[in-house]
Amino acid sequence: MLNDPLAAALTKILNAERAGKKELVVITVSKTIKKVLEIMKDHRYIGSYENLNDGRAIKINLLGNLNKCGVIKPRFSTKYHTIEKWEKRYLPAKDFGIILVSTSNGLVTHHRAKELKSGGKLVAYCY
Repeated sequence: MLNDPLAAALTKILNAERAGKKELVVITVSKTIKKVLEIMKDHRYIGSYENLNDGRAIKINLLGNLNKCGVIKPRFSTKYHTIEKWEKRYLPAKDFGIILVSTSNGLVTHHRAKELKSGGKLVAYCY
């Protein structure tokens, strides 16, 4: 049994990306993982993905655009005006990469959280 399926999925994606693979299958799937993949797809870090086995697995097409991604543990709470502190910690440069924040408006990037003036819990980062 996995303790953190999101961390396992992101690690699998990063390892496949570094190995130069074009696609991979993630077995453990949840709504959170699907939302994270959707945001990564919108920002062109991964290609398309499709459900396999009645939604129990996902096949992901990789583009080769991913440098690093991972979960943020522990899931720190943040207010919208302190998000820049976390940008400096987890991203290599300003306006380079995204931090995923779980807000009351759902899972959004840190840019969107600033627009909404909404804080939340830090979930993952990607660049």
